[in-house]
Amino acid sequence: MTDLLTFGETMVSVRTARPMRLGGDAHLSIAGSESNVAIGVARLGHDAAWLSAVGNDEPGRLIQRTLRAENVDTTYLRFADDSFTGFIAFDQPSHDITRVSYHRRGSAASTLTASETTAAVESANPTLLHVTGITPALSDTARAATLAAVRTASAAGVQVSLDVNYRARLWSRADAATAIGQLLPHVHTVFSSDDELDLLTDASDPIADLLKTVDTLVVTAGGKGAWAHTKGTGSASDVHTVHRPALPVTVVDSIGAGDAFVSGYLSATLDKLSTESRLERATTSGAFCVTAYGDWESLPTREDLTLLSHSQGTALR
Repeated sequence: MTDLLTFGETMVSVRTARPMRLGGDAHLSIAGSESNVAIGVARLGHDAAWLSAVGNDEPGRLIQRTLRAENVDTTYLRFADDSFTGFIAFDQPSHDITRVSYHRRGSAASTLTASETTAAVESANPTLLHVTGITPALSDTARAATLAAVRTASAAGVQVSLDVNYRARLWSRADAATAIGQLLPHVHTVFSSDDELDLLTDASDPIADLLKTVDTLVVTAGGKGAWAHTKGTGSASDVHTVHRPALPVTVVDSIGAGDAFVSGYLSATLDKLSTESRLERATTSGAFCVTAYGDWESLPTREDLTLLSHSQGTALR
């Protein structure tokens, strides 16, 4: 068995510390929501596997090598001869603004199929399957692949988590709402920012309405922290809510913070911790991520989790 299986597009990333049109030094790495989560879960001591397709090219090999180095199982990675590896660029027009440019239309990851994802779920037999709203936005086949995977996992008793992760450059809010609505009946835990709730339901009380379908709804709100909502023990409208404030750290780069949060929460879920402890590990992982540049490079190990209890500027000698 695998603790966590996830799938989606990972791209080669190029990052500059100023507007890219000015040239200069750039940092080469990889970036992808699902692989970020896989790395985060693996660093916290669990078995994580990631499925995708990349071009049969050097960028694709970089992605494979990086994930292997982070102890993520890439057994289910396909190299495509007739497609390319996606590319993402980050630059900074201002010191506190990050601009993102995508080059991914028609990439290898957009060719993922339902047969691939279904076979991986059946083979890996994971404890958790994690998906995002990014993958079904890539193409019609990737959308079918996502739906097939969550249906297969749910039918097999596998817990399924969904991070809404809406990307306006990939599809409209209406299309996203339709696709995510098809996934929700098979999902146990939903991660959503407070401005994505309308993609999940148009009810006047979105939290109570969503908990009719899913077991847990985790809502994030940046510096305000996060809330985990679960079904209460009373009436159908009874909701149990736990809040965890964001940790007071100096934010250097917020890219990847949501994925770090999810990886911490899923790690604590695998450890069968309480909802309060899941949120604690999630917010701690997110705090680590925002204190340095990069999507995944600063994700914590299990030994790192207590470091933020020290005051800023502490030297551990």
